[in-house]
Amino acid sequence: MFQKGLKGVIAVQTKIASVDGDKGELKYRGLLVDQAVEGKTFEETAFFLWNGAWPEKDELHALVEELKKERILPVHVTAIAELLPADVSIMDNLRTLVSAFSSREFGLRSPKGQALALTAALPVMAAMLYRHKHGLKPVEARQDLGHTANFLWMLNGQEPLNVHIEALDTYLKLTMEHGMNASTFAARVTVSTESDMVAAITSALGTMKGPLHGGAPSGVIDLLEEIQTPDRIESVIRTKLEHGEKIMGFGHRIYRTEDPRSIILRKKCLALQGEDEWLDLATAAETEIIRLLNLHKPGRALHTNVEFYAAAIMRSIDMPPELFTPSFSIARIVGWTAHVLEQQSDNVIFRPQSEYIGN
Repeated sequence: MFQKGLKGVIAVQTKIASVDGDKGELKYRGLLVDQAVEGKTFEETAFFLWNGAWPEKDELHALVEELKKERILPVHVTAIAELLPADVSIMDNLRTLVSAFSSREFGLRSPKGQALALTAALPVMAAMLYRHKHGLKPVEARQDLGHTANFLWMLNGQEPLNVHIEALDTYLKLTMEHGMNASTFAARVTVSTESDMVAAITSALGTMKGPLHGGAPSGVIDLLEEIQTPDRIESVIRTKLEHGEKIMGFGHRIYRTEDPRSIILRKKCLALQGEDEWLDLATAAETEIIRLLNLHKPGRALHTNVEFYAAAIMRSIDMPPELFTPSFSIARIVGWTAHVLEQQSDNVIFRPQSEYIGN
């Protein structure tokens, strides 16, 4: 059977996550995603995806401390980072630094140890590369900050606001895993050859770089910046609809109902209401945009997707567009590594057939 792009073809059985687009459900290890992320830290959710169980108190403490320790990059990785050209994209340079972890010493670690080390290192490297690109000195990691807060600290060397930590942490937890997406498939295909964790994550980063997969939600940011204030929402959206323009951040390739991740991000933004003007604008804009879409396109039921609130969060913390896809990768590496571990536990090499249609 030929299916272009393998759409609808089941190639993997997994216990990590499931996506039901018709029901609008995303589950992590059998739990609806809201139950798997609300009230949990980045570190707790990562442990759950890796292990299939929530950490005990001592296990969580050990994980947090190990992640902090792994923020100190290998000397040769830091040296390579300083030599990389500043005019190359952060994603390209990030892929190079991850591949540099392939030392004999790193290869002697357990697969879970490698997963943890790469998860801890990715935000450190992204922040370092961003500052290098703009001629800024790197900022030292802080041992008193959690995973998300330390990333924000290393980007600009300023004490991160709690509202921004909470918003970004929620986004990162919600985008850790999303079934058999392109980058996750790439990671599993790579490791199915009995290659290693580093090669698999390098493959995933190369796949995530593509605009059809890890493309930045810059269109939504452009929309919010055009609106500027709540009193302009209706006029801006009506004008766009009258000119046949697409309203960015609405509709999803998989979900036929509301994206469950957008529901959680909306709740978080509402809980933080009054603490950040961009989060406030996003919640007000969503309500009005849905109303106008229903009037303009009755029966189509276009729902908010995760990119809408992701864009609002990125704009609120002044995250530059060049860091959107690296930030997405900082979350998704948890899912990638979980899938690599699962593939290694019951491996068969991927070897689909091709159909020759030449002369």
